[in-house]
Amino acid sequence: MNDSALPFVSWLSQAVNQVEISLQQQLPTEDVLPGVLHEAMRYAVLGPGKRVRAALVYAAGLACAPHGRLDATQLKSLSLAASAVELIHAYSLVHDDLPCMDDDDMRRGRPTCHIQYGEAMALLAADALQPLAFQQLAQMPISPALIVQSIHVLSKAAGSLGMVGGQVIDVANVGNLLELSQLQQMHRMKTGAMIEGSVVLGAIALGANSEVRQSLDTYAAAIGLAFQVVDDILDVTADSQALGKTAGKDAQANKPTYVSIMGLDASRKFAEDLYQKAVDALLPLGQSAQRLRELADFIIRRHY
Repeated sequence: MNDSALPFVSWLSQAVNQVEISLQQQLPTEDVLPGVLHEAMRYAVLGPGKRVRAALVYAAGLACAPHGRLDATQLKSLSLAASAVELIHAYSLVHDDLPCMDDDDMRRGRPTCHIQYGEAMALLAADALQPLAFQQLAQMPISPALIVQSIHVLSKAAGSLGMVGGQVIDVANVGNLLELSQLQQMHRMKTGAMIEGSVVLGAIALGANSEVRQSLDTYAAAIGLAFQVVDDILDVTADSQALGKTAGKDAQANKPTYVSIMGLDASRKFAEDLYQKAVDALLPLGQSAQRLRELADFIIRRHY
């Protein structure tokens, strides 16, 4: 994690491995009652995934670390914060896939949780993942004041003013033609809030000052919105095998997207503009923000 000369793909693999080790340790095992619930929780969380939010936690931490190096205590804090955002993300995906929401039967190239375990167990597994996320933050070896800040950031990002609120706007506007500003507001909440929260959690875990936090906030807001723009583009340009989920679902459900409002070429241009805004925000941080720049590039150029 500390080797700045390591190729990005290798560093990202390390970050993914680091958070998955943490998740393996923190998730209850199937031999602990109620076993089927814990099995469903692990299925929802430990399947294949990009772990972009977790990687953003680590990259933000590196950007705030003295000389760009993490000690063992700092790495533990970041791993717990990264686990927390992945648990929240996994719970949201389980809920999104339910018949009452997006009604999808494939996620990350596998049957969705409710297909595998039934709707009731999937719902309960997702419910159990949410409090487990906050348990991760409570275990971070940082000051109590910073733990409280972390809990505040994640709860706001995941709640009615963030991810859940954005999902409500999404559900309420199926079939409606939104203005671009309305679509951006929805996605800042639905997708962007958790991505922004991931970056902020990495900064909090390392005790970043307000000047560094400002640069990271600007970066996170831009790249969080760009993430959703790219998702909308991929929904119409990629196939289901590449995505690991059903392609074309947004169009089938008549949901407003950047592509449906702006068109494909304008959406690609918008994503590039957001990418540039994100990397420009990192200029004051110099080489310490290398991994954040690489993640911005990964988010914009990805094919799944």
